[in-house]
Amino acid sequence: MMKILSPVFLLFSVTIFAQELITPLEQNNYEKVTSYNDLVKFVGQLDQKSDVLKVELLGNSVEGRNLFVLKFSSGEFGKDASKIRVLIFAQQHGNEQSGKEGSILLAQKLIKPEYLYLFEKIDLAIIPQMNPDGSELNQRRNGNDTDLNRNHLILTEPETKALHQLFNKYLFEVTIDVHEYYPYDEDWMKNGFRKNSDVTVGVTTNVNVSKKIRDLSNEKYLPYILKYLNDQNFSSFEYCPGGPPAEYYIRHSTFDINDGRQSLGIQNTLSFIQEGMNGEDSFVQNIRHRAEGQMTGMMGLLEFVYHYNKKIKSRVASEREKLVSVSNKGEAVIQMEHIGNGEKLILPVYAYSTKSDSMVIVDDFRPILKSLFAVTRPEGYLIPVTSNDLINWVDRQALISGKCDLSGEYTIEQYFITRIDSIDFEGETIVDPDIEKKELKNSIQSEDYLFIPVAQLKGNMIVEALEPKSMLGLATYRQYAYLLKAGEAFPVLRAVRKNQ
Repeated sequence: MMKILSPVFLLFSVTIFAQELITPLEQNNYEKVTSYNDLVKFVGQLDQKSDVLKVELLGNSVEGRNLFVLKFSSGEFGKDASKIRVLIFAQQHGNEQSGKEGSILLAQKLIKPEYLYLFEKIDLAIIPQMNPDGSELNQRRNGNDTDLNRNHLILTEPETKALHQLFNKYLFEVTIDVHEYYPYDEDWMKNGFRKNSDVTVGVTTNVNVSKKIRDLSNEKYLPYILKYLNDQNFSSFEYCPGGPPAEYYIRHSTFDINDGRQSLGIQNTLSFIQEGMNGEDSFVQNIRHRAEGQMTGMMGLLEFVYHYNKKIKSRVASEREKLVSVSNKGEAVIQMEHIGNGEKLILPVYAYSTKSDSMVIVDDFRPILKSLFAVTRPEGYLIPVTSNDLINWVDRQALISGKCDLSGEYTIEQYFITRIDSIDFEGETIVDPDIEKKELKNSIQSEDYLFIPVAQLKGNMIVEALEPKSMLGLATYRQYAYLLKAGEAFPVLRAVRKNQ
């Protein structure tokens, strides 16, 4: 068994209950959420009580608090190739408490004998709290005032780095990122209603994710989990941000690869987001129902994976194999937009006038993602070795890279930025450069560049990150804005095989 060298853990590690463990939320009669110290104590007790569970230190937050991963397995975690590896992570946003509480309730349940059958087919990792610093203050961001769920591309924060290091180690086939949505804002109230589903679920939407992965999510998982939740008396719906309908369109969730779900989904992972309904005080209000709803959604995911394990494992393996194949050329879409198809959305709401559940019809519903701009995948990209920012990013993402040995087999392409315009991205304005692509006639010095092949699991992410016209690219971030300068060449080069 693992021993976590934390002062709070050491204080309580010898306390083992003969009876069923009670979660901190239950001990506090659902009137106070689980503090960081309470969580440390409880996961230590869980670790001591169950042979199927090992608690490990995943990393540390900005302010030095421990990030824990709870590993459930009937054997050595990650060693049985026949099992599906599942990752659940919660509370990236510190003011979304029910994901943490639901994860703790789930862990409490899973050590019971009647649930051990799940681990015949599943190796499960749970990170109950991604953002302990934000949680202690009940604030969205971490100790560096960074939104962790917008950090999964650039990976500057210790919390997101730790998550991706864990993912890279085990290459989980199924992941879910657990959040809360807040429906109580003034714009909705002005219109007389608000969204009103206990638990909402979203799938990967980025069109570069394998269509077969997206079809499995939409055609199998969504109907399954929504029924599962409803059968357990929790209202549910597909996660649909936007609105209110009278003022703004409604869509499925973002396609940006900087969040937890899409950053893992872009690697052809069956990846989901679960959003419970927050309390009006963004804290403890209705916390029992909220936590139990989140736990039920996570349990439903495990039941789904258990029953569809062969289909999921086969589908993910075959679609990931395509990503790493050197023959995987084709195009990658780097600009997209949400569009309608004439379908109207019947949205469950709470009506303030009648103080009861109701429905609204959303005319401006945009469920389709349309490609605006695509590029042919190159063999790889060439990053100047003098660009410390980019080299460090390659290291943080743990990308396959190597020396640049072009040997005359490649055409080297470079972009020239003629001017910088802008484009709308899900209601925000971001840079959209006009570019010219030219073939470099003069040979380059191989030692001046690091070669990043596209034929790797993160290949689609690499294209979206390094293309200058990508609306999801590094150049859209403040730290990398210097990459785009009107009248200058883009520093990242493309290597294309001459017979491609």
